[in-house]
Amino acid sequence: MRTSLKVTLAALTFIAAGTLAACSNSGSKDTSSSKTTSVVIATDGATKPFNYSDAEGNLTGYDIEVARAVFKELPQYKVKFQVTDFSGIVPGLDSGRYQMGANDFGWTKERAQKYYFSSPLSKSNNAVLVKSGTYKTLGDLAGKSTIGNPASNYTKSIQDWNKANPDKKINLGYSADSTSINTRFTQVESGKIDFMLYDKISLTSAIKEQGFDDLKVEDINMDTGDPEHDGYEYFLFSKDEQGKKMQADVNKVLAEFQKDGTLSKLSKKYLGGDFVPDASLFK
Repeated sequence: MRTSLKVTLAALTFIAAGTLAACSNSGSKDTSSSKTTSVVIATDGATKPFNYSDAEGNLTGYDIEVARAVFKELPQYKVKFQVTDFSGIVPGLDSGRYQMGANDFGWTKERAQKYYFSSPLSKSNNAVLVKSGTYKTLGDLAGKSTIGNPASNYTKSIQDWNKANPDKKINLGYSADSTSINTRFTQVESGKIDFMLYDKISLTSAIKEQGFDDLKVEDINMDTGDPEHDGYEYFLFSKDEQGKKMQADVNKVLAEFQKDGTLSKLSKKYLGGDFVPDASLFK
């Protein structure tokens, strides 16, 4: 039986209120100060396999478990997770309500001007979910229809394509935060929309778990001219003094996790394979 990938905020009330307690100062961990810095990590809890609610109602997923493991090594921070709409994460960073975002965030020039990014957490291919046909580039999707969240990188990529190619526009509609991935899969299956542009890891995972056997996933060349960042996902930090310090602290632990295999282990468990970027990208 297919189950919805969208997790309601009501089901996650207990999770959102929970906290990840900082570990006591011991061993090789930082003991330079007895003070702790409070950090709220925002996530929508509905972007499986990166963040979602498990069968027991617990917040989990690759990004969430990486964050938990990282801050276990950083006792100077006291962390809690806050579940919110995806479109509210970035404004929450702007207002200081949140200090970090963990939600399969991609890199854009616009975001880089306003926020700090962690080292990349995983590397996926850009892909489309379709029922039939062969599509290799955005140009192949001209005249086809889709919907997307206005706050999503993928939606912006289609908007940029349409602006640059007015004679080869993709028919783009907009979805609300409450529109689940499962709903969009059903829309592709029924023919209401022609495709869904997303990352390959999420699309492949959903097909396997939800039983959409008549749909297929195809890699697509976005041709963004940004191979340094294409396909990578990151943690996002507020662009202030605290955010810069957190970025450095988190990246130091991520580098250790890349080297000792912790990221690989979590990737295999939650993403279904080793999608950890090369060691040269962890600084």
